[in-house]
Order: sequence, then structure tokens, then C-alpha cells
Amino acid sequence: MTPSGKRETIVVTGASAGLGRAIAHAFAREGARIGLIARDRERLETVKREVEELGGSALPLVADVASPEQVEHAASQVEDQFGPIDIWVNNAMTSVFASFKDISAEEFKRVTEVTYLGTVYGTSAALSRMLPRDQGVIVQVGSALADRSIPLQSAYCGAKHGIRGFTDSIRCELRHDKSKVHLTMVQMPALNTPQFSWVKSRLPNKPQPVPPIFQPEVAADAVIWAAHHRRRELYVGMSTVKAMWGNRFIPGLLDRYLSGKGYDAQQTDQPERKDRPDNLWHPVPGPYGTHGEFDARARDKSPELWMTERKWWGVGLAAAGVAAAAAFMVGKRRLRVTNPSSP
Repeated sequence: MTPSGKRETIVVTGASAGLGRAIAHAFAREGARIGLIARDRERLETVKREVEELGGSALPLVADVASPEQVEHAASQVEDQFGPIDIWVNNAMTSVFASFKDISAEEFKRVTEVTYLGTVYGTSAALSRMLPRDQGVIVQVGSALADRSIPLQSAYCGAKHGIRGFTDSIRCELRHDKSKVHLTMVQMPALNTPQFSWVKSRLPNKPQPVPPIFQPEVAADAVIWAAHHRRRELYVGMSTVKAMWGNRFIPGLLDRYLSGKGYDAQQTDQPERKDRPDNLWHPVPGPYGTHGEFDARARDKSPELWMTERKWWGVGLAAAGVAAAAAFMVGKRRLRVTNPSSP
């Protein structure tokens, strides 16, 4: 519940597994009423039971976010059952792990329709309801790859960059109209979700998230925090922050680095099955949950996120760091003055 005791109405796309499922769990602990959008009805029913056990209410909605009509219908069903939508989380995604030259036009289009246009359609459905009420929050689940693209995921990187550009544009329009509806984008690090077990891949070995890897609960906590604080953008994990700043200052160097290291970093040492099913066109059946296969390597905390959520701690630590660096430079300069032969 909110501090005022109100039970919020939430919509989460891609809610049947991975980060979306973790986000649903996090909102459920606050007693929220949640519309769960995904393609796999069986997993959605499982998530519904989990949400109710955690103290929330849930409405499973089978829909493909690549269809604006299905997204609009799902939004109407949520408001019919739970009332006005307070928070809409655009999380659904898909990808293809392959060199661009090996991705068909149909596959590239599908990734774009789900990951990018799915966010556009979700935002449209949310805004059409929030604008007349002049209240509501839309959370765009982004990625470090919205700042720094990597090889072998051209369609996904393009979609996440597109989401950022789209969101920035709509944010300007809302500000122009003096709307109280808020858009925030949460840029995620590599997460231990099931997507690496079902994403379409033409790599010789099994795909993996680029380390460091975080558990989806870390990212879900960031989404909850962003939904309740009017921040423009939130970066989860120091790896995401490094990607952002690195691409601003040394993009060419990163191009060279990733051309050499970016291929192996996205693959395990285990050969991929050529006949493995993927979820590009249809959901892959199975008991997939929030976590993927990388629990042993995944972190369940992000000190950077902890500091961000406690802004004054972060400001104090940053100030202390700047002061320490300044003191070091002053001391080094004095050392040069007193001992000119010092390095």
C-alpha cells in the first residue's frame, strides 16, 4: 500500500517469468492489485497464486504486447476489475543472439515489435487513461544496452535505444502540457532471468548475461522505488553506470574492446542445442520462474542502488570521495614541490 493506505492498481507486462514476475511479487508485498500481461496462461495462473499468497490481488491477462488491440483490451479489463491504473510497467521483451547478418528481416521486426513497439503500445494504453485523471506513473524497463550497444544483440539494443528516445520525447510533451503523469526509465544491468534459456540464439554456445550478474529481485526493488519517486531515470548496478559514462567519453575504445571481448562474454563454455525451442514467436512451455541458471554467480545486492535510494548517503559518500581525491592530488603536488624527482 501507499503511505496513505491506498491499494494501488498496477499493470506489469512480461509478467509470467523473470524480472516481470519478480516485479509482480514486489508489488504484491505492498498489497497491490496487479494486471499480469504475458502470453503463457499456465505461468500467469501460477503467478496469480503467488501474488495472492504475498498479499496482493491479480488478474491474469493473456496478450501479446506486439498487438496494440490486445494491449488496449487488457488495460480495459484491469480497470473494469480493479479500477484506475496507478502504475504501468513496460517490461516485456525478446531478443535474438546472433550477428546482424544472420538475423532475418522477420526476426528483427519481431524483436522490435515486442521490445520497442510493445512499450509504445503499453505507454499509449496507460496515457489514454492517466491523462484525463492527471495522475499516474509509467515505468519503462530499460537496460545498460540503451546506453552502450554490444555485438550479437543488434535488434534488442536498437529497441532499447528506441525506448529511450521515445520516452524522452513523450516526457517533453507531458512537461509542455503541465501534466502530472510521470515517466521514468530504469536502466538494468545483466540479470539472472530465464530469458537465456529460451531466447532465440544462433551462437555456438549457450548464451549468458554479461557479468556482473544481478538477481531479478534487485531490479524489481529498483522498479518499485522508481514508481514511487519522481526520478527521471534510475541506473541499477555500477556496471550500468560504467556503461553509460564509458559510452559518453570513450565510445571508440569500447567499440574495439567489445569487438574482441563481447562475443565470449555472452556465451558459456557449454555447446548450445540446435533444436532448443525459443520464445520469439510463441511462449516456451515449462516451469520457468524468476531466476535463470546463474544463481551461483548472481549478486543479490547493489550498493550503488542502495545509495541512490538513500540520496543523502550517496551525496555524502560522493562528497567524501571528491574530498579524498582532492586531498590526494594536493598531497602529490606538495610532494613534487619538496622533492622534484618524485613521479
